[in-house]
Amino acid sequence: MAESDANVCYAISNPRAALAWTTLAFFAGFAGVSAFGPIVPKLKQAMDVGPFLMGILAASPALTGSLLRIPFGAMVDRMGGKKPILILLGLAAVGVAGITVMFSLGGPPRAVHYPFFLIFGMLCGCGIAVFSVGVPAVSYWYPQRKQGTALAVYGGLGNLAPGMFALLLPTLVVNFGFTWSYVLWLVALLAMTFLVFARMKDAPYFQYKEMGMDIDPDALLLACGEELVPSGKAMDSIRKAGADWRTWVLTYFYFITFGGFIALTVWLPTFWADGFKTGLVQAGLFTAAFSLSASLLRVAGGIAADKLGGLLVAQFSFGVVAAGSLALIFGGRSIAAAFLGQMLLALGMGVANAAVFKLVPKFTPKAVGGAAGIIGGLGAFGGFVLPPALGLFVRMSGEPGYAQGFYLFLGLAASALILFTVLKRSTASALP
Repeated sequence: MAESDANVCYAISNPRAALAWTTLAFFAGFAGVSAFGPIVPKLKQAMDVGPFLMGILAASPALTGSLLRIPFGAMVDRMGGKKPILILLGLAAVGVAGITVMFSLGGPPRAVHYPFFLIFGMLCGCGIAVFSVGVPAVSYWYPQRKQGTALAVYGGLGNLAPGMFALLLPTLVVNFGFTWSYVLWLVALLAMTFLVFARMKDAPYFQYKEMGMDIDPDALLLACGEELVPSGKAMDSIRKAGADWRTWVLTYFYFITFGGFIALTVWLPTFWADGFKTGLVQAGLFTAAFSLSASLLRVAGGIAADKLGGLLVAQFSFGVVAAGSLALIFGGRSIAAAFLGQMLLALGMGVANAAVFKLVPKFTPKAVGGAAGIIGGLGAFGGFVLPPALGLFVRMSGEPGYAQGFYLFLGLAASALILFTVLKRSTASALP
């Protein structure tokens, strides 16, 4: 790469445009998983399936959405972010199309339809894996000093989708029925996918590589401000990230916060509708309050992490998660106490999600894609594991189990706070 003029890079694209289109891709990816949470109570009633199996169904998008993050996140170091994102959005569109077909068959869903909803749910969840692709895709556009804010904007605005969809989908179902609601859902997802295809650009490194040009990292930094240069090999990126034990600590933190965010996005509609006997729309409103708040607070968390350090901000956040869990456990039948508890969880999880990924480029600058895949993938796996675990509390103890299930989050937050002590002592010299 002989050119050293920044305008050469910005003619290809620019960091803000790249951030905008990558964020739209993540937002679109959540359209699939959001198709499940708000309607789980309705499916439970129509199919007459127990809480545990409904927990599995509600969490099915999180299974593929988490596990696919690992290989697809690592792919970015080899081919950039655009191609993996389009593949994942295409799979999610197939899932939403499948749900649309199921609702168009006539009559309410029945128990015999459960396996089909499970399969289509797993396809829908592919869109969640866009997140681990977008993290390195955005990181390669920005210098490290700006990555905390950029990644928080990406994650925070992209994460607005579950809350918005949790609010919108029940209203569409009530007014238009399941079939037409999902037709509109599918059209919106396809439209966003087309915009990503037409407008999104990979970081300069990948564009010059595709042109067959030799790339000098120093010239790339001078001309385009691209500070990080990928290894170019997906498996090497995963191995480098996996060899650092701090990657696994961050994975556990993210399992609690983002996995918990996904889990509660799909669980809270059932929590409110069954546990407190609210209507479908009101349950959607309460869920949207949680999801939208957690997403917006992620932006604030990224800014705070840039100024105060990711570890300090994340540690504070887990204390808030513990406090929210206590409010839900001991709030009894009080809607006000339960709502306060879920909003404290939104605060803690939203801020921690940004703080954790602030630490990713710091710890693994040579394998951002691999680390993002491991942390994002296995961390998001909490979205699959936690809803069935919460469902077991209901199965074992009836309706009181909806509140008692939050002992799970209390224990996870307490163990994370213990791990923070170990991490701070071992890596104090390497942290901001």
